[in-house]
Amino acid sequence: MAKRAAGFVIFRRLQDEIEFLLLKASYGNFHWSAPKGHVDPGEDDYTTAVRETREEAGYTEEDLNIYKDNPITLNYEVKGKPKVVIYWLAELNDPSKEPTLSEEHTELKWLTKEAAKEIVGYKDNQEMIDKFYEVISTLCIKK
Repeated sequence: MAKRAAGFVIFRRLQDEIEFLLLKASYGNFHWSAPKGHVDPGEDDYTTAVRETREEAGYTEEDLNIYKDNPITLNYEVKGKPKVVIYWLAELNDPSKEPTLSEEHTELKWLTKEAAKEIVGYKDNQEMIDKFYEVISTLCIKK
């Protein structure tokens, strides 16, 4: 059975710029990713995303406008074992509120779409950023 994880791809609007939050892991290959973590027994994916975002970035559900309708699921292998990660798009309500890092991460960056895609490296993460950016673009039109 695949390990499950969940998280939020958090973005903020600064003037006319959209920036994504990425965290650098303090373990393994020191990869960059959106806040996420493993689903605990008895926990659903969404609850995990809320808990992990609070633990890893210090943001609560009240800090975010979470777009629950169109999550993106990534399927890949870690050390030869299947992993499923579900992400929801979330907008930071106060773009000036900085995250608070946990010990699981050594750095954070707010990055434009192209810079975020470059730093995550993995193709599926890059495609996810593109898809969520399209969603953000339609939200901007509606506002």
